[in-house]
Amino acid sequence: MPRTALLLSAVLLAAVLSPTASQAADDPVPVPVDRFEGEVPFASQPAEGIFAWGGDSDDPPALQLTARADAPEGEKVLTGDYDISGYGGFTHDFAADLPAHDWSAHQGVRLWWEGRGTGRKIPFEIKDGGANGEASELWTTSFTDDFTGWKQVELPFTGFAYRTDYQPVGGIDHVLGLTRMWGYALTLPVGVRGRFAMDDVELYGRADQALRANVTTDAAVYPVKEGGAATVSVTVVTTGSAPLDEPVTVAYETTGGTAEPGKDYTPVTGTLTFPAGTASGTTRTLRVHTLRDKSPEPAETVPLKLTVTGAKAPAETPQVVLDAHGLPYLDSRLPVRKRVADLVSRMSLEEKAGQMTQAERGAVGEGADVATYELGSLLSGGGSTPTPNTPAAWARMTDGFQLRARATRWQIPLIYGVDAVHGHNNLAGATIMPHNIGIGATRDPRLAEQTAAVTASEVRATGVPWDFAPCLCVSRDERWGRSYESFGEDPALVRSMETVVQGLQGSADGRQLKDDDKVLATAKHFVGDGGTEYGSSTTGTYTIDQGVTKVTRQQLEAVHLEPFRTAVDRGVGTVMPSYSSLDVLGDGRGPVKMHARADMINGVLKGRMGFDGFVISDWNALDQLSGDYPSQVRTAVDAGVDMMMVPYGYKDFTAALTGEVNAGRVSRQRIDDAVSRILTQKFRLGLFEHPYAQTRNASKIGGAAHRAVARRAAAESQVLLKNSGGVLPLRTSQKVYVAGSNADDLGNQTGGWTVTWQGASGAHTRGTTILDAMRKDGDVTYSKDASAPMAGHDVGVVVVGETPYAEGVGDVGNGHSLELSAADRAAVDKVCAAMKCAVLIVSGRPQLIGDRLGAIDALVASWLPGTEGDGVADVLYGKRPFTGRLPVTWPRSETQLPINVGDTAYDPQFPYGWGLTTLAKAPTGGATALRALGVAAGAAERAGADRAGRALVDRARLIVQQKAGPHLTAAIAKPFADADHLSLTGRYGAAVQKLAEAYRAA
Repeated sequence: MPRTALLLSAVLLAAVLSPTASQAADDPVPVPVDRFEGEVPFASQPAEGIFAWGGDSDDPPALQLTARADAPEGEKVLTGDYDISGYGGFTHDFAADLPAHDWSAHQGVRLWWEGRGTGRKIPFEIKDGGANGEASELWTTSFTDDFTGWKQVELPFTGFAYRTDYQPVGGIDHVLGLTRMWGYALTLPVGVRGRFAMDDVELYGRADQALRANVTTDAAVYPVKEGGAATVSVTVVTTGSAPLDEPVTVAYETTGGTAEPGKDYTPVTGTLTFPAGTASGTTRTLRVHTLRDKSPEPAETVPLKLTVTGAKAPAETPQVVLDAHGLPYLDSRLPVRKRVADLVSRMSLEEKAGQMTQAERGAVGEGADVATYELGSLLSGGGSTPTPNTPAAWARMTDGFQLRARATRWQIPLIYGVDAVHGHNNLAGATIMPHNIGIGATRDPRLAEQTAAVTASEVRATGVPWDFAPCLCVSRDERWGRSYESFGEDPALVRSMETVVQGLQGSADGRQLKDDDKVLATAKHFVGDGGTEYGSSTTGTYTIDQGVTKVTRQQLEAVHLEPFRTAVDRGVGTVMPSYSSLDVLGDGRGPVKMHARADMINGVLKGRMGFDGFVISDWNALDQLSGDYPSQVRTAVDAGVDMMMVPYGYKDFTAALTGEVNAGRVSRQRIDDAVSRILTQKFRLGLFEHPYAQTRNASKIGGAAHRAVARRAAAESQVLLKNSGGVLPLRTSQKVYVAGSNADDLGNQTGGWTVTWQGASGAHTRGTTILDAMRKDGDVTYSKDASAPMAGHDVGVVVVGETPYAEGVGDVGNGHSLELSAADRAAVDKVCAAMKCAVLIVSGRPQLIGDRLGAIDALVASWLPGTEGDGVADVLYGKRPFTGRLPVTWPRSETQLPINVGDTAYDPQFPYGWGLTTLAKAPTGGATALRALGVAAGAAERAGADRAGRALVDRARLIVQQKAGPHLTAAIAKPFADADHLSLTGRYGAAVQKLAEAYRAA
């Protein structure tokens, strides 16, 4: 018999012989879950055990079983120390190879807790259904540590709610069944160093029907046009789907609200009865009829009071809502500016403050606060997804939140936003494109637009009309953890890739925004986030992200502002300021956070550039400004930030903003400007006419046509840096030995911002790894660590690089470097010593490879190619030619950083713009051919023949690259890089002259 079964038998016998004084006479004997005497080990799935967890390596608490003379039960208690910055806690999972436990006979779970009087809430979760403790539904409640010393805390099962901010798996049934329980978890307070002690977790009390039966309605809000009728479905559901033991009655009555009985609706009252023996899931319906009076009106509410006997009542009182009607802002025939003006004139200050507020979906639960606080926007942060994470679930979720907005006076629809930075990357199974660094390597603006159009189609089909992309940062230091979000280090390259704005939004005038395959774009991060100095960040352990950009006014204009001018000209709908600080040398202000720079947001962006969209803050960026909270709000709003992303602080923000306006410290004119900008985009998106998800294109998500675009983008993003002896392309007849950490890892291939914020190694979405793709084309042997025999192979392919990261978590010096891992270096050394080899570097930035370059025959910068490894195999096997070119400079060593095109001292491993091709052979003629190409390029420039001019420069590049080979010097690299910049700015004649200079130095 297992130890836990023996223990349970002994405890049950003891309890029968000596019942506790607090136990009711007819209550079942308490059933122990944890005594913490050592009977349950410290272990994790699939075994039974207790284990700690956390957001990073420092967050899991240290757990011990400690002997205590004052232990409430037995001799030992569970104790732990914690100092949590992100999140952390511990779990007791039951063994996955044994049946789940049945808790349905009990009233709840209780435990002894040693109070410290902190006043902190302690979340407690239980795990229901599914395959095991880590693949179950999470149901949560909490208790408050507002006492000292030992106290038994009782947590009735009626108090547990389904977690809406995080679930580890797809939906099971969203019903707390209690018949298949897998354990519990406890989350500890964040931001304070502490110690805890707990003892004797057990099930207590007897479950009555009111604890096992729930009454639900099919919605919380029932919008209806004036004169129509709302049908409300009332359902009874039981734990374990058992029939009712006793009758359940639901008395209903229309009462309260803003609608007037007899004038706006016909009052109803009555009782619905579910007799004993009624099957779980049985539904009754009732109808509320509204009346037509034809006068223009705002929306009006009719609450439907439900009084339930014999079961748990719905968490909310459902409301019938008579839709607003007859008002000018609802007339789609009117110009947008007139609709906006009419609506703004009707709104209260509180309603306007709500429109300027964006909350995280996880913070609003089922969404009641959307109406309570008149919220204008919700977002999904990285990894914040519905359960299950499917297109249909996304649409249901966004529709549910939009339904809540219908209960507000003016029924202003929400605008929902996501970070779809390389496809709809929060959605499992979506088409994941190469990250922007790879798109920049394609040098193909049309393809960039197509990738964005695919993203827009997949995002909008899930009910999301707003994308926090593209990042228009000009990455000047590859130690930055966000460098892969940049198209490159040259503002001219970034500008050329801004066709993505049209891919997302459609035409620059915004006429296509209402289409069901377009979304509102966001130019981010304004301005200079790609230029922060290494070591200047003050955010946690970050080294460069969110740091300080020190530039002259001329550098600011030429490098960092230039892409935003283009975005505004292209009609981008929103702009997001940077977390970073801007220090314009010579202006006497020193570093100032961008969210506080009115001179840049109001003055340059909205004023000089004429940006007419709205400005959305970054995640909790308010908190990084100086002063108390009201002054932070005032500073950001007055600087020109129109909507504040305050994921979990929306209540504080709306209160502070209305307080500042009422006190006269923020002008009502400024509020009206912000709200008008926000409403303008909502009208352009057609949300007032179509607030709910338009799912016509949902069947295309992750489909063959979309993946074909991603496959082509992956192929064109591959940059061939070296190819001695024509090792690439491979031949299908060759026996290929494949090794390396990134050959068969979809998560590493897709990088950060994939399904979760930081991304993760392994298979977490659908796609094809580079290895899987190569196996379709050739005779492949795979050995990750290159330990398998190598004899008999013609060529080796070693796929190495980085593991996923995002933002400052990936900064060099914050647990990351530009060096290959020891395992990757070993794999390269083994394979390249044994045979001809090609090394592919799958990474978000250059990796230092110089000390091994001589032993490597072919070197490819693969960047982060996304889900379509077939695109990489296409160029490896010659189905497509290598055509990609470096979007950033590839350094020889980290000491060279930052190193960028245009630098006075410029001696990289490979220059900006470098990229060998297997498309065509270099023209013959050398210097003579270059002179002829220069004349022709100058003529094309004068004639405005851009396509011809670029083609002439490309021919000149081939001549230089063929002569230079892999032995690049500063004398070659600098003019070569300069030529690529000149070509992007349309100076084709000067570009060829620079290439001729590089040729002479080769």
